[in-house]
Amino acid sequence: MAKIAVEKPFDDVKQALEEKGHDVQMFESDENLKGYDMGVVRALSDVNVDQFDFPIVSIEGNSVQDIVDDVEKRLHR
Repeated sequence: MAKIAVEKPFDDVKQALEEKGHDVQMFESDENLKGYDMGVVRALSDVNVDQFDFPIVSIEGNSVQDIVDDVEKRLHR
């Protein structure tokens, strides 16, 4: 499955993605990350998208299930 970075403190999102079989690591919002297949952040307006070399999904306004569905849909494109 995919290697996914999830912004702290969203443990519920991490757990839901792990239940789908993904390798999930938590990160601080100011970390520069490389080598992931997908990232999940609090809000796109809160991050510098240049710090990521992979697609990102926003948590803002979405349920945990919506986030999981969005991540999986993007991974299977």
